[in-house]
Amino acid sequence: MFEIVKDGGWMMIPIILCSIVAMAIIGERLWSLQRKRIIPAELVAYIWQLHRDGKLDDTAVRRIKLSSPLGRILAAGLSNRRHGREIMKTSIEEVGRQVAHELERYLTALGSIAAITPLLGLLGTVGGIIRVFSDIAVGGMGDATLLSAGISEALICTASGLAVAIPSLFFHRHFERLVDEHVLRLEEEALRLIDIMQGNREAD
Repeated sequence: MFEIVKDGGWMMIPIILCSIVAMAIIGERLWSLQRKRIIPAELVAYIWQLHRDGKLDDTAVRRIKLSSPLGRILAAGLSNRRHGREIMKTSIEEVGRQVAHELERYLTALGSIAAITPLLGLLGTVGGIIRVFSDIAVGGMGDATLLSAGISEALICTASGLAVAIPSLFFHRHFERLVDEHVLRLEEEALRLIDIMQGNREAD
């Protein structure tokens, strides 16, 4: 592996750094975007139970807020539950935008890596080809070793750039779709809570 990296030339350094950052982002997002961490099951039902039992006080609301992103959104509505449906909805929407932004954390960086690494590989390819032609200009076509080294550098950089870019692009698209699904589900749960708390819907 070290020999391959060495043969790829100095452009392999930023490609390897990009691969490390991409793996870190992918691992972090796979952990953070789990549905059970974002949208705990039966949270709305739990809140309704607390409300019916008269236990939905400020301490309970704070506990709900710290439990998950959904809890944070619902807590914003619960804090304004005595001010009517529109105030509840407005406060939920404000916090919801913040939560949606946090769910998209690092995705721009991952998308940038997916776009940049093929260009880095291409730059390494161009550098290798330039070296090949420089060697030809100096020594002619007789030294096959010099020619093969330059061509190898070009191909290794291209392959390495694509090897980092392809999974980065895949996971970037996957996480974007996952965030969209989570945001939609968060909106549904928030609206369900508003309807229940304002008496416009029976608890499921």
